[in-house]
Amino acid sequence: MPSAFQFQCHFVLIFLAASKGETRYLEVRDASEDEPFLLLSEDLKRELSAGQIYRRSLRCIDMLSIEGQFTFTSDQPQLHCATFFIGEPEELITIDYDFVNIDCQGGDFLKVFDGWILKGEKFPSSLDHPLSTSQRYIDFCESGNIQRSIRSSQNVAMIFFRIHQPGNGFTITVKKNTNLFPCNVISQTPSGRFTMVIPHQHRNCSFSIIYPVVIKISDLILGHLNGLFLKKPSAGCAGVGDFVELLGGTGLDPSKMFPLADLCHSFHGSAQMKIGCDNTVLRMVSSGKHINRVTFEYHQLDLQEAENRKENSIEEFCFPSI
Repeated sequence: MPSAFQFQCHFVLIFLAASKGETRYLEVRDASEDEPFLLLSEDLKRELSAGQIYRRSLRCIDMLSIEGQFTFTSDQPQLHCATFFIGEPEELITIDYDFVNIDCQGGDFLKVFDGWILKGEKFPSSLDHPLSTSQRYIDFCESGNIQRSIRSSQNVAMIFFRIHQPGNGFTITVKKNTNLFPCNVISQTPSGRFTMVIPHQHRNCSFSIIYPVVIKISDLILGHLNGLFLKKPSAGCAGVGDFVELLGGTGLDPSKMFPLADLCHSFHGSAQMKIGCDNTVLRMVSSGKHINRVTFEYHQLDLQEAENRKENSIEEFCFPSI
């Protein structure tokens, strides 16, 4: 049985796929339809690739993975609404306010959050984001016309809004921008391949996969002298300055997850691990003294793989949630 966290995140991420698991773009049906989600049709994809702007209404709780113009108009008091935005790992998200008609004095609000937040847990965590938590919130009622265009620091962002008066609402335009060095990422899919590069920057980067997974690291370069840093097996990598750690847990915030494995020496080859936690995070810590790079691939851990636990499997406390 999936945990409550997985149910919430799977609902938000809308991890639906075609039979081969290759479809990326997902949208929400009108509220009157029975099934809440559908895949974008091939005709619509062709229209979008031809340069046309995609437009539709927003629901109170919604998720967007595509560019376009989106409008929310309240038909009744809506007090707890949110829209989650997600792009490809190498994309940043820009949200432009085209039209806003809300009553800030009457208790309405419209806020952008740089990242995702669920039940008080944030991604990226406060340890991995360049801004303080308060700076990650942009409140329209405070900034007004001063800041009508907001860009995320990673491939996810969200808006919170509360609207009391029917007929009030807003229109936004969502755009994607290329990020040459993706850092913090939430994966749209339960399988994939990714290379994370931190070029002489003192920062921490996390790649989050909200599934139990098999993860295979095929290449790790940490910039240590001669490509090797020796350590005692029980010492961990915390004092090294440049290392990769694997984390697992049941929430969204990497800083609140269990440390499962540390890698603090470069290697070329293959290191495969099974992680049965609801959420798996590969996190690179960089001192800024080197160009650090890690390449890995992952796929969802099925029950048969979980039962066949070999020497390279991760701590077994992760497995009961599968």
